[in-house]
Amino acid sequence: MSVRAAVVGLGWAGRELWLPRLAAHPDFDLVAVVDPDPAVRAAVGAADGPPAHAEPAALDAAAVDLAVVAVPNHLHAGVAAGLLGRGVSVFLEKPVCLSSAEADTLAAAERDGGGVLLAGSAARHRADVRELAGLLPDLGRVRHVDLAWVRARGVPQAGGWFTRRSESGGGALVDLGWHLVDTLTALLGPSPVRQAVGATSDDFLNAGAWSAAWRREEPAAARTGDVEDTARGFLLREDGVSVSLRASWASHEARDLSLIRIEGSAGTAELRCTFGFSPNRQPESVLTLTREGGTRRLPVPAEPVGAEYGRQLDGVPALLADPAGRGRAVTEARTTVRLMERLYASARAAGEGPGEPVYQHTTSR
Repeated sequence: MSVRAAVVGLGWAGRELWLPRLAAHPDFDLVAVVDPDPAVRAAVGAADGPPAHAEPAALDAAAVDLAVVAVPNHLHAGVAAGLLGRGVSVFLEKPVCLSSAEADTLAAAERDGGGVLLAGSAARHRADVRELAGLLPDLGRVRHVDLAWVRARGVPQAGGWFTRRSESGGGALVDLGWHLVDTLTALLGPSPVRQAVGATSDDFLNAGAWSAAWRREEPAAARTGDVEDTARGFLLREDGVSVSLRASWASHEARDLSLIRIEGSAGTAELRCTFGFSPNRQPESVLTLTREGGTRRLPVPAEPVGAEYGRQLDGVPALLADPAGRGRAVTEARTTVRLMERLYASARAAGEGPGEPVYQHTTSR
């Protein structure tokens, strides 16, 4: 039986990512959309689309099995908790929450309401990341991981909610870094972080030339953001693995690059590719294995840009039916948000910047 799905939030992610994929997927029946903007609702429902509602409260478990929530970050926990409390399962875009307190709210709603919380985690479903995961047994004991997602030009809607701390919770670390941390967990498994040092900067944030043109969004009238466009961190996990992390919305690079480099006692595996939808991409994914001075390139399956988002949906029906999955998304999100809190606190202690954001960090200038 098909999963009756609704999309809550019809911004770029709701319209471009989830509406077409849900409509095309054989395991889902798109039964409703939700957005507070009447013009957006009218546009989506104009071509015999699903019923459009102004508020998430219009959805209940009698008519909807799963709500895909793609609202601005500061609304994630409240919208998701309301739906979970009414028994509607939720697929929540990252970041799942902006604080440990919001994680507590989500955990209580999932426990008491009967719905299941699932977290968006696209990068771990990429074919090239899966090929990289297959090399882990050949690397011996993992010692160090380099993680990076660096855009050449990709600040999302400068002056819009993405760049306002009160609504986003943070900048590139929250937006891109969440994917990197999630991919690390998928590859190596969870481990508490013993030490975390972070630094942030905003050199490109309010310069129009570094905006994310592919999102086809008009820049806000006031081009002033107060989040970081670049975050760097160094982590030491309890399992002994050290991690270098970089998330950048913009840089002086020619092309966007996502990098995962895993160093082990028996070899090093490296994946160079481009996460996300930017057209300024690496020409192809390159996966290499280095041992004893020799580097060998390994084949990677070709796939369309964004295929990982559809692949996530393939596994959703089984996740909804698995009682062991209840609480898993909140547990992982709680670990990630605590790590980001620590990185931002470290950056604040080392530099100066504007007033306190949701994550209680400042940016260096």
